[in-house]
Formats: sequence, C-alpha cells, structure tokens
Amino acid sequence: MTTLEQLQAAQSAKNVLASADTQWKNNALFAMADSLETAQEDILAANQKDLSAAKGVISEVMLDRLALSSARIRDMAQGIRAVADLPDPVGRVLSEELRPNGLVIRRTRVPMGVVAIIYESRPNVTSDVAALTIKSGNVCILRCGKEAHRTASQITMALRRGLSSAGLPKEAVTLIDDTSRDSAMELMTAAGLVDLLIPRGGKGLISTCVANAKVPCIQTGTGICHIYVDKAAEFGMALDIIENAKTSRPSVCNAEEICLVHSDIAGRFLPELKRRLVDEQKDHPVELRLNARARKIISGIPAKEQDFDTEFLDYILAVKVVDSVEEAVSHISVHSTGHSEAIITADTTAARYFTAHVDSAAVYVNASTRFTDGGEFGLGCEMGISTQKLHARGPLGLEELCSYKYVIEGNGQVR
Repeated sequence: MTTLEQLQAAQSAKNVLASADTQWKNNALFAMADSLETAQEDILAANQKDLSAAKGVISEVMLDRLALSSARIRDMAQGIRAVADLPDPVGRVLSEELRPNGLVIRRTRVPMGVVAIIYESRPNVTSDVAALTIKSGNVCILRCGKEAHRTASQITMALRRGLSSAGLPKEAVTLIDDTSRDSAMELMTAAGLVDLLIPRGGKGLISTCVANAKVPCIQTGTGICHIYVDKAAEFGMALDIIENAKTSRPSVCNAEEICLVHSDIAGRFLPELKRRLVDEQKDHPVELRLNARARKIISGIPAKEQDFDTEFLDYILAVKVVDSVEEAVSHISVHSTGHSEAIITADTTAARYFTAHVDSAAVYVNASTRFTDGGEFGLGCEMGISTQKLHARGPLGLEELCSYKYVIEGNGQVR
C-alpha cells in the first residue's frame, strides 16, 4: 500500500478507537502482549537480519539499541500490560463549573485521533507507542528507520493480530511500508489525516520535522544532558551517579553528555572521575574531552568548542571546570537542549538555585538523569521525551496523547 492509502485506512479506525470503552481497550492490550510473546521466534529472526545488515553501518552502541532478545521482548510485553493497568484518561472530567445562567460547563479529556511517530532504530518503540495510543483511544502511524524495519514489521503484525482477536480494527496500528524520506515528508504534511506528529530520534530528524511539518508536532529526543558536581558534593555519590548516567546505556537521550565540576573540588574529584570512568572500565573506557582547566588536572583529549554542543550517544564525556553554581547554570542555559540536568550537592541553597534557574524538562538533585523515562515516572512507557513547553513537556504518556473538549449542559438558555 502507498503511504496515503495506509493513512486513509488508519482514519477508518479513528472513530472506533475513540468510542471504545476501557475494558475493550484493556482486553486488546493484553491480547497484543500475548501475541507479541507468541511471535518471539519470528521477531528475533527478523532482528538478526536487521542486525546483520546494520553492522558496519551504524555504531556498536546503536547496534545495542537495535538488538532484541527474549528478555527484551518479554519486557516489551510487560510494558503493554503495565499500560493496560493504568487509569484510562479518556472521558475524565478535568473541571466543572456551574455558571450564573445555569449552564454546566465540563472540560473533558478526549483522544487526539491519529498519532504519527517517526523513529529510528529502537524496535521497542513500536510496542510502546502502540500500547499508549490504544489505551488513550488513538490510532497510531509508525514510521521507523530502515535499519529496524524487518523487526518492526514482525512486531506490528503480532500487535495487529492481538487487536483483531479483541475485536478492534487492526488498522489502529499501522507501520508505514515505505522507509524513504518521501514517506516521512508525507507524514509531516498530511494535514487532515494526521492529528499529531512526534519525531523521536536525532537532531537532524527533529529539525527536519519542525521545519517542514504542516501538522501539529511535538519536539522530542535530543538530550545534551548535564551533571554539575557542586563543591558540596559527596564524591562517592557523585561518581556513582555519573557512572550510571554515562555508561549504563550511552545511546539513549537521557544519558549524560557534559560534566561540570566546581573548581574548589576539581583537583581532588577529577582524578577520581578518571579512575572510575577510564581506568576501571575494562570493556568501554570513557573518552574524556577536557576544557583547559580540567586538562591541567588530568589527562584526556582537549575539548573543542562543539563538544559542549554535541549529543555523543557514545562512551564520550565532555568535562568543564566552573567556579560556581551560577556559572554552571549559565553554561547549561547556553548549551542544553532542555532535556535533563542534575546537580550533585549537600548544599540545599545550591540545589534550590539550580532547580529554580535551570529551564529543562527534568531537573534532578542527587540522582541520575537516566530516570527521565516514562516507565520510571509511572507512565507505563512513553512516546518520547518532549523538550518543548507547549501542550506537553518531559515523558509523553497517556494524558499527553489527549486533548480536551468542553461539554456544556443547559435547560433552554439563549444568549
């Protein structure tokens, strides 16, 4: 089918999903999870083909994002079931007011309609998006990168079998067949067929969507995340948090990319940081890119100006020495993408200043940026991390996939 034909087919499912009750949607989600696990062998076989084709084309850390295993498929199915267990946002009355003229005005949550997402090489996004859109009464259009298309196709077929077995139209979950740039552009310009577009990927993809979209678009994903180690930081805590934020999964958007260290402790802390991230990392030592002040303390690669504006998505960390929490906040305000930032400190005054002045979707005190995630925030899973302010910010869950309408009840009033 052409992209236009697939969009039109998805439109035919829109009203059915919008009117489906909670039990119907939950039954479909449980059936989708079961179907996903049943299709494990086919999904893993397709994933092996995708991995073989991508080797030498994308980096090792990006291959890890692409790779599936039995455990990861099990986690994907559990993610769907977790969404089924969440409260249904659709139909919830957000506010109610009785006007002096007797009118009762209720603001009520409703689905967006057709939600399209353009994503790259993370197959689990396929099931996360499907689960969230179905539970929120929406239809989803999936357009993944060519590196993951075989895998995403098998996942989508399994999810559609689950939908059909529960009596919901399989067109409620649609994977675009065309992986060329033309199909992405069609989604960006599909006014009247797409109600919301969410690009989930690198800076290039997001910039292209923002520049070309003729449909409502939420910016997500790019994460130049900072951790500032204050002069009042406890070293053991700081090292644990930085190691987790940088090395646990460097290819994700909530991984740390920049480390700022207060000058009062830099002489003692930076050698410990190098020991933890470089000397003791046998499999993947972190490449430290140091500003001039940091290079006087430890060895590493001289940082270039662009290193503080780069989402590495790799075992690379840019390090800068600063003289105060105010300077750290000033640096973040210039270089951050508005995703996630953290301060490590025992000084409550410094923590309050940091959280009040850092303008990002998630701001942490003494915790890893890796927690910026729909599952960790209690949303089941997520559509992505919004780095903008209009409509939605931070992890996009069920509520963020809804709009609202006013329902007004009267007894004959005229104006």
